[in-house]
Amino acid sequence: MAPVTIHSKADEISVELSSRRTGMSFQRTRMSADRTLMSVIRTSLSLISFGFTIFQVFEKLRESGTIMHAGAARNFGVTLVALGILMLIGGIIYHAQFMLHLRHQRAAMMEAGLVHGESQFPVSLTLLTAIILLVVGIVAIVSMLFSIGPFG
Repeated sequence: MAPVTIHSKADEISVELSSRRTGMSFQRTRMSADRTLMSVIRTSLSLISFGFTIFQVFEKLRESGTIMHAGAARNFGVTLVALGILMLIGGIIYHAQFMLHLRHQRAAMMEAGLVHGESQFPVSLTLLTAIILLVVGIVAIVSMLFSIGPFG
């Protein structure tokens, strides 16, 4: 004879609350990933803007005849911008991979009935900001290297 399992109303409420807490933990994890990407954006923006500023200052000094050779400083500026761009690309790739993994994990837990599928993952404004900054950084470095574009 199979054992009889008795479920009370309190057990159902407990399972429901646990399921909702797990669903909220996915939202907290998503927000944490956004904060991590914000840190990457902040550092990349600092590198790109500082490198561009160094490049521009020494380029203007060379154009005005104050200094004759600004190659090393200009190269340092380009290197900082390139480093900022590479860091941003790495941060975007990491963020995208992490979010895809989180979505797959959430879908698997929904199929198992452990999480409700009520809350959606909205578009990440942080990711959009990172992509826009990446485009600005690429335009800046192309402008620096080839003296073309809006910053040339």
